[in-house]
Amino acid sequence: MRFACAAVAALMTCTALPALAETPNRAQLAASVKGSHDANLKRLQDWIANPTIAAEKTNVDGGAEYMRKRLLDAGFQQARVVKTDGVPGVFATLDAGAPTTLGIYFMYDVKQYDPKEWSSPPLEGRLVDRAEGKAIVGRGAVNQKGPETAFLAALHAFKDTGRKLPVNIVLVAEGEEEIASPHFRQIVSDPEAAAALKKTIGVIIPGAGQESNGATSIDLGAKGVIEVQLISSGEHWGRGPAKDVHSSLKANLDSPAWRLVKALNTLVAEDGQTPAIDGWFDNVKPLTARQKELIAAGVKNSSETDIMKQLGIKHWYKDEDFLTASYRLASQPTVNIEGLVSGYTGPGGKTVLPGRAEAKMDFRLVPDMTREEAEAKLKAHLAKRGFGDIVVNVSGGYSPTETDENSVLVKSQIASLKKAKVDYSLNPRLAGSWPGVTFTGPPLKRPAVGFGLGTGGGAHAPDEWYLIDSKNPKVAGLDESAMFYVDYLYELAEAAKR
Repeated sequence: MRFACAAVAALMTCTALPALAETPNRAQLAASVKGSHDANLKRLQDWIANPTIAAEKTNVDGGAEYMRKRLLDAGFQQARVVKTDGVPGVFATLDAGAPTTLGIYFMYDVKQYDPKEWSSPPLEGRLVDRAEGKAIVGRGAVNQKGPETAFLAALHAFKDTGRKLPVNIVLVAEGEEEIASPHFRQIVSDPEAAAALKKTIGVIIPGAGQESNGATSIDLGAKGVIEVQLISSGEHWGRGPAKDVHSSLKANLDSPAWRLVKALNTLVAEDGQTPAIDGWFDNVKPLTARQKELIAAGVKNSSETDIMKQLGIKHWYKDEDFLTASYRLASQPTVNIEGLVSGYTGPGGKTVLPGRAEAKMDFRLVPDMTREEAEAKLKAHLAKRGFGDIVVNVSGGYSPTETDENSVLVKSQIASLKKAKVDYSLNPRLAGSWPGVTFTGPPLKRPAVGFGLGTGGGAHAPDEWYLIDSKNPKVAGLDESAMFYVDYLYELAEAAKR
């Protein structure tokens, strides 16, 4: 999942809300969660040890089946694998006979990893001591298996105590989020899944975004994304070598690698930052006054120093102040180079003229841009400048997503955070991405937000971690996160009646 830091958020003032729902016989459920701590931790460790990596086609069928079994084990009456043209997904339902139904989005895939870069094996799920407390380290720990395990731990508590949930659950899970969800819509469009999702009051993706002061956020929106591979080659260009040749021949041969560099240079302005693709900003909607208000309040209540330290940076773009940089983070579309590959990259030198060069890129999109528009404009831009021979492979992507803060889904979440005495924020738009538009867009048009307690870090990076036992009473560990979801389900059930 593509999330950014929680700085772009707003600490909300206390507003008048209806009486908060009470969790009946809460002590029984809490005792069950506490008593199942080791079992839930083991479930998370086993899940980390079972990675699905869509980009490498690793464990795509086994991961889906594992996800299906985990859902059945947590109390879903039915869960089945949904085939797609790519990696399969999972659709599951838990019918509690309740009048309200909640949608849940899971991903079961993870990013690639290089064990040499990790301080402990990335699939071991080792418990380590951190300043925050006891944490589990492993690929997928915080993105997203830790938060998802916390939600499933809440369901296990209901199952183990023989209690019915106060709401019904419809869950859809995919194994391609980390390659921009190219086939997720096929899962949601499955006739049975589509019919079930239409009955939901909205959809949540479990999160773990608490800061060191305990504050968390409700993520109302997220940028869209397309993931792209640009390839320059002598074969497609018709100039330069079709394969690597001796570099001395550069004197009288064209270079596919330099051609790619020249093409890439047209995609951004001289600052190397501002997108320069023709028409890229045509449909960009400026931040509203309300969104700016939320961002400004969030900046006021966040630590710029802590965030810069976490990111390992000393300056924002153009040395902008924190508020301006935060506005930019939420409002600007981006053109990013993930990686460049061409020729020889091993030790020492190797005098070759490469016949092929490749750029891995992602393009973040803001309302009212669309995935289809972005792809078309990128291709047209390159062709107009004579780079029509460069292959443009769009491997996945989706448009931005937004949810109204006045929806029942969000109001129930605000009520739950108030009840838990957790400082909360409304984050207008994540700088990262998730396919929430699949729910907020047609035909479903349901609110969809990121939400939850807990914390972690290192998503997509070495030593990814998720907090299990917290030293800070303001920050939730695994058990506290699970109980928060228990309480939330009761709050949602009550809010839907009002």
